[in-house]
Amino acid sequence: MNAHVSGITLGVEDLNRAKQFYKDLGWPIQQEHPQWVSFGLNNGSSALGLYPRDALAHDAGVKADGNGFHGVTLSYLVRSEDRVAEVLAEAERAGGRIAKSAERAPWGGSSGYFADPDGYLWKVASGSGPQPFAE
Repeated sequence: MNAHVSGITLGVEDLNRAKQFYKDLGWPIQQEHPQWVSFGLNNGSSALGLYPRDALAHDAGVKADGNGFHGVTLSYLVRSEDRVAEVLAEAERAGGRIAKSAERAPWGGSSGYFADPDGYLWKVASGSGPQPFAE
């Protein structure tokens, strides 16, 4: 099996609110159905899907009663330390919550976290070297 992620689907409480949050970040909708929306990532080579939490849990055959820390963070890598704070501010303006303000990181760059309206954590970090930078 190749190391590859085709898509990530987040179970959300309010599909319209979550869709609007990612649209407000400027992300392009790739596909949309009444109970599901997909945003193109990496120039369309992968996708972030949003699906109602209960329906996604049912689809996976598990209970939908998860709460608190979801046990996962998503990463958004940028090339400069200044851009970390800018991305965090963009997320906050779009309706996200700053979970951790930008600060100097042990590896020499900077990082911070925002939570989307459903509490999914996004780490925004700057770095160097061969990495899949968002911008």
